[in-house]
Amino acid sequence: MARRPLPRILSNGSAQIARSRELARTAANGATDILHPVITITRGLRRLAGAGRRKWADTPKDRRGPLLFLVASVILVVALMPYGPLLALVGVMAAAAWKGRDQGQPQPTGPDDSQIKRLRSLYEALVPYFSAAEDPAPLYAHGGDWTQAFPSYDFDETGRISRLLIRYPAYFTDGEAESRARIEQLLETKSGRGREYHFRWDEEGNELTVTVLPPLPTDIAAQRFVTAPGETVLGFTDPIGVQRTLPLTYGEEQRDVPPVVWRTGPRSTEPHLLIVGEPGSGTTTLVRSIALQALQYGDVLVVEGGGTGEYACLTGRHGVLAVESGLTGAAASLEWATHETERRLVSANRARQAGHPPPDDIRRPLWILLDRPGALGHLAVADGRRDPQALLQVPLRHGRAANVTVVVAEQFDGVDCLSDAVRQHTRARVVLGPATPDELEAILGAPPHTTPTKDVPPGRGYARLGSGPVHRLQVPATPDPYDDATSENHRQAVLELLPHRSEPVEAVAAEALAAET
Repeated sequence: MARRPLPRILSNGSAQIARSRELARTAANGATDILHPVITITRGLRRLAGAGRRKWADTPKDRRGPLLFLVASVILVVALMPYGPLLALVGVMAAAAWKGRDQGQPQPTGPDDSQIKRLRSLYEALVPYFSAAEDPAPLYAHGGDWTQAFPSYDFDETGRISRLLIRYPAYFTDGEAESRARIEQLLETKSGRGREYHFRWDEEGNELTVTVLPPLPTDIAAQRFVTAPGETVLGFTDPIGVQRTLPLTYGEEQRDVPPVVWRTGPRSTEPHLLIVGEPGSGTTTLVRSIALQALQYGDVLVVEGGGTGEYACLTGRHGVLAVESGLTGAAASLEWATHETERRLVSANRARQAGHPPPDDIRRPLWILLDRPGALGHLAVADGRRDPQALLQVPLRHGRAANVTVVVAEQFDGVDCLSDAVRQHTRARVVLGPATPDELEAILGAPPHTTPTKDVPPGRGYARLGSGPVHRLQVPATPDPYDDATSENHRQAVLELLPHRSEPVEAVAAEALAAET
């Protein structure tokens, strides 16, 4: 027999039930939104009442009487005040609303599983270096508790370690450079390559703090820095290394960046500078930046051994005595610089003996900038002449008293060609570009407290002034404005810093003759 159709209410019942549930849910959500203040205040009153009951239960019995008397006195004073009950009610409602607000979900504390795995792996890797067989209670042991060795740690958004405090046993030889270098290399490998790490060893507390350093800004263009006479900005570093900042202009905005300031003059302990780097590392850029800053207060003599015309923008500018790239011109200019240094010394000595201040012609600083003097030395040897570096002995030895500053830039392959006078008197050092720890220590005299990376931008390196600490360094972008590969912004920034062009001697003589006639 044929099947009879179901009743209408049974066939469409599921759809009506779902629609009814949706309407009920919508009504409930609307009511919750409307009654949310009432719900919050009610929850707050319940929490305040609970806090009051706990306070009453915690109060000793001998102090409950004075507490009741105090509460009754407060209620009486409020009741007798004008608008007292109303203000008390408003205050209670406000406290209840604050107490009853949603606290939100508590943030999880402690590392997650992946971070725990990374810390445990690092702990196991340090066991062979920080453990000894005769230690009765080893801090480091295979399968041991890593929380005792790593009391503090931070992770970045990628899940890698950004800061780590490591405790190590007292018998570890932290005073030996080789032992410390092994630990630093291991931490760099296990924590992630391609980043720069700063290591701070606390020998007294047997603790090592590892910090991941952010990259230095590379968008700092050449500009007029806020410095005093005798101060030269070599570049910019981390805020943990210096206690000074300079306001810098970035288009329409300004930022304060910590600089590496080199002080020259009669009171300087590091009157001369040596710059070493690979080709394309930014040594010429740094010399050009120093020249632009020196021209603000003094005169500049440039000797370019490479002969590439990197300093053509300085030719004929006011304050630029000469820009020489040939062997004959370089030797003549350096010989003049030697005689000028001697003349300044004699003038200063006579003024000092007579009790007079130094003459004005020796108070203006004189800068001697040499880029790749080793190339000129090879040409001089091939031509049977004297190495031009021999003419630097007097400016290097007596330059501080004569207000003469020498800056020498050379590549790594020409460091062996530097004279003994240059090595001895250039106590301010800069190394740019990729370099091994041994090369950095050989030039700077001390290893850096950070791990150098292989891929670095131009102008990136390290600086050390005298016996001070080693700083990370980023040289401001000061390219050759006549180079076609230079961007328009950097070109205009350098051109704005160049002094105006000085008039030739022939033009001055012609103008004087025309004025007489």
